Amino acid sequence: MTSGAPAPLVRPRSDRMIAGVCAGLARRFGMKSATMRLLFVLSCLLPGPQFLIYIALWIVVPEGD
Repeated sequence: MTSGAPAPLVRPRSDRMIAGVCAGLARRFGMKSATMRLLFVLSCLLPGPQFLIYIALWIVVPEGD
């Protein structure tokens, strides 16, 4: 019996461009990696701490298999 729980937040080794943060977030939320990367790049055009959050997630989120 599956509980329908979302996938754990991990940085995959197979689908990464820089650190795998966007790929991990995409898997977690059921999106394509390219879509998440595009959203991140577009969000960097807005004022805010997006880049700092990316670096923090790079440090905090564990690597997956």
